[in-house]
Amino acid sequence: MDLTDNVDSIQRRINAACSRSKRDPASVTLMAVSKGQTPEMVRAAADAGITLFGESKVQEARIKIGQCPPRLRWQMIGHLQSNKARDAVHFFEMIQSIDSLSLAVEINRCADRSAKTMPVLLEVNMAGESTKFGFRPDQLVAELSAINDLKKIEIHGLMTIAPWTPDPEKVRPIFQRMAGLKTRCEEILGAPLPHLSMGMSGDFEIAIEEGSTLVRIGTALFGPRARPAAK
Repeated sequence: MDLTDNVDSIQRRINAACSRSKRDPASVTLMAVSKGQTPEMVRAAADAGITLFGESKVQEARIKIGQCPPRLRWQMIGHLQSNKARDAVHFFEMIQSIDSLSLAVEINRCADRSAKTMPVLLEVNMAGESTKFGFRPDQLVAELSAINDLKKIEIHGLMTIAPWTPDPEKVRPIFQRMAGLKTRCEEILGAPLPHLSMGMSGDFEIAIEEGSTLVRIGTALFGPRARPAAK
C-alpha cells in the first residue's frame, strides 16, 4: 500500500468537490482516522503529509501518541465515557464527540482542574439512529446556551456521522440539515462556529459540497481494517 498515492488521490477528490461547490480547498481539513492503526502506519501517513489524526479510544491513543512524532495533532472522535474525560482533556487538542450536556459538564470540570480551555465539537445524531450517540437537533438547540456557559469549554462547531449507504447521494439531506443547524446555533450564540465535521471515506465529497470543513478518512487512506478471525 502506498499511502502517498492514497493521500494524493484523496486530496484531488477534496479539491474537485471544492471546485464544484466554489470553495477554497484550504477551507477543508483532512483528518486521518487512525483507530486500530499501528504507530508505524501513523508515521507512514505523517511522512505522506498528514498531520491531524483522529482516535476513538482514549487508552489506545495514549499509548500510540507517545510512539509517534511530537509534531502530530490528535483529536478525539469516538464516544467518550465520563470516566475517561480527564485523560481526553490531557491527550487531545480537541474533542469532537461531546454528545450530552452531562459530558460537557465533566469535560469542563476536568479542563478547569488542568488549568486549560478545551475546544470541542458537539456531536449531532441527525438521522436519529438508535446505534449512534449524539444530541437530537432540538435537544442541542435547547441545551446550547447551557453548554456555552461552561467557562472551560470552547464550542468550535458541530460533528455528525451520516448513516452508511452505498449511494452517498442519499445522505446529502443529512449534511444539508447539519449546515442549517450550524447556522441556527450561530444565531443562538451570536458568534460564528468555524467547524462542521462531517464526511468519511464513503461520503466526504458530498459532505464538502454541503459545507464540511473537516473530513475524517480511514478506509480510503489506510485500506479496509482487518476483521477478527472467526472462532
